[in-house]
Amino acid sequence: MASKGKPRAPFAPWDRRELPGSFSVEDTARRAGNYKWAEMKLFEALGGWIATVPELDVKMRLGTHCYKHAWHAELWHKRLPELREMNPDRLTMPANDALVRFFAAMTEPEAPETTLEKLTGVYRVLIPRFIAAYTFHLNNTSEITDAPTIRSLRFILQDEFDDWRDGEMIIQSLIETPDDARRVAEHQARLETLMTEAGGVAGHGSIGFHATAPEGAAAQ
Repeated sequence: MASKGKPRAPFAPWDRRELPGSFSVEDTARRAGNYKWAEMKLFEALGGWIATVPELDVKMRLGTHCYKHAWHAELWHKRLPELREMNPDRLTMPANDALVRFFAAMTEPEAPETTLEKLTGVYRVLIPRFIAAYTFHLNNTSEITDAPTIRSLRFILQDEFDDWRDGEMIIQSLIETPDDARRVAEHQARLETLMTEAGGVAGHGSIGFHATAPEGAAAQ
């Protein structure tokens, strides 16, 4: 018989989880707004490229992927009002100025012959950062108090992993010469530098490290 004076733990004796997660309501709302902004920017980029890439198989795949990111942004939009009574549009913003510069550089290649550069920015730099930030969030939020966010994260992560695999396979199929490999490596290095300055899609702290911007980088 349980002692009347001893409060029961929130979980069963074999479950040692803590009730609260690592994120406050404000943290989760900020991250959701950052995620929504970045997903919308990726949707816009992929949608714009559909009309310009000459490779039919790439065009078809981008068409499939871009609407997934629009749906992801919609999921994050729906989470914002539930998290706190605040204006979702005001929360929909980039994590920092460096992330804005990253997206500008990622979408800079416009010529039809720059398909490799387009895909490199998305599938070798940006999508892996989404996966990292979402995985960290999933692993550090509360299964009890933030179950709707966890459900959204699991749906979105499945899409991100599927698209990452598709994009990487397309990139490999397009790299046919040493010069192609050099182009990819140089463009990726440039974008990685910008993303490092940004700290990830949710800024510094996207995966739990470097919660503040390193010296010389734009603050979150």
